Amino acid sequence: MSSNASPQKKGIGDSEHLKALGYDDSFNRSMSLWANFALGFTYLSPLVGVYSLFALALSTGGPPSIFWLVIVGTGQLLVALVFGEVVSQYPIAGGIYPWTRRLWGKRYAWMAAWVYVWAMLVTITAVAEFGSGFLASLINAPVTKEVTLGLSALFLVVAFGFNFSGTKTLSRVARIGLAAELIGVIGLGLYLLIFQRKQEFSIFFDTMGVEGNGGYAAAFLGAALAGLFLFYGFEACGDVAEEVPDPARGIPRAMILTILIGGVSALFSFGGYVMAAPDLQAVVDGTNIDPIPAILEATLGTVGAKLFLIVALTAFLSCVLSLQAAASRLMFSFARDGMIPGHAWLGTVSPRTAVPVNALIVACTIPLLLCLLIYVGGSTLLTQITAFAVIGIYVAFQAVVLAALRQRFKGWRPAGPFNLGPAGFVVNVVALLYGIFAMILLARPGTTGVFLDDWIVLIGLGVVMGSGLLYLFIAKPHSASHQPEGDAIAVAAMLRAHPQNAHRKDARPTSAEQ
Repeated sequence: MSSNASPQKKGIGDSEHLKALGYDDSFNRSMSLWANFALGFTYLSPLVGVYSLFALALSTGGPPSIFWLVIVGTGQLLVALVFGEVVSQYPIAGGIYPWTRRLWGKRYAWMAAWVYVWAMLVTITAVAEFGSGFLASLINAPVTKEVTLGLSALFLVVAFGFNFSGTKTLSRVARIGLAAELIGVIGLGLYLLIFQRKQEFSIFFDTMGVEGNGGYAAAFLGAALAGLFLFYGFEACGDVAEEVPDPARGIPRAMILTILIGGVSALFSFGGYVMAAPDLQAVVDGTNIDPIPAILEATLGTVGAKLFLIVALTAFLSCVLSLQAAASRLMFSFARDGMIPGHAWLGTVSPRTAVPVNALIVACTIPLLLCLLIYVGGSTLLTQITAFAVIGIYVAFQAVVLAALRQRFKGWRPAGPFNLGPAGFVVNVVALLYGIFAMILLARPGTTGVFLDDWIVLIGLGVVMGSGLLYLFIAKPHSASHQPEGDAIAVAAMLRAHPQNAHRKDARPTSAEQ
């Protein structure tokens, strides 16, 4: 990657770089590159993603649905490269919000952050709810509504406790979660592929009749969720940018590692379950809707399956922990700029633990309330309220990609030490095209004939975006914020030309530099 004229090479440090962007240090930079990668990886969580989607992918697209992991992984890698260039110039806590603000403007950033924060809060709820099933199995508890609510709340509160303790605790638990993920996906996947193989490798090219009387293309497209639900979370590396030393260099690397290692892990895990399934046809036919416990029991035995549950629980807890951390930093960044109700309270960092405690309280409390809502409304409500979450995340991601491309057309050349040089424009265009393709797949209505079920993704997204737009135009939260916006070209020129003076508030690029 090109690093010509980077601010770091000319001597600007982390604090000076942050001052050049209008902020003072509020956090402790105690999160290493490895811990930053662990945070993104446990948020992406291939163990959680593969377990949740394995049966759906096979019953929809058959064994060839594994290729969606490659397709989506490649597309999201392009998105991660764009994010890497942006965070390298703007290593600011909060990720999506500050990036879109500095690339486009306040109102644009407000909408992107509004959609994204709700998508994350719903995702926290969903992961805690799914994780409760693993915990119930481990302790042999009945999976009743009351047990699910109690165990989901336990996940949320324990994760909050770890987050409340500070960045060092977050880093340690994220690293433990990373180890659990690698054991649970790569280790187990390789074991199943090598020692428990019951199918031939050619099975991945066998549709096993999922297309029925029609063509396979429709069935394959229907299985896209196998990848689309999996490959996000890498942006969490950027949400904690002010807690990482040398973030302009390290965070882009952590994002790329998250995608690459997460993709390989998911391939081993998904492939291992397919190869070891004792009755794969039953899974493809949809008669076995939860096949992984049976596969584990048949290959690992009762004790081995219990040990795997412990590994899986660690991964689920780490995933909730990482999601809470990312959501709280986004809300803190939002509040610090005065862009959200209660901003003075939400924009506070604890002097003792150097974490945004009040934002963390919200990131725990709202999912708790959503769990209570699911308890009252029934398990189908979980599917309905989480349906919009993934497309909401993709909309927020593509808001960054689109804003970056707009700035490139205006002449922006990213000024961080991580940049793609001339290739950046091509990568940006292809990343946007991929994102549009992914959102179309996610937004396609279902075919059940039930209006709410078929259109729930767009309905959910419409409700969130509609309420956000309504608040934006009535309350005008952006009008109270005086931090810079749309300054990507100016900041790039300033960092290149005068990095030693970049922290000065009166430092501005000349017209020639722009």
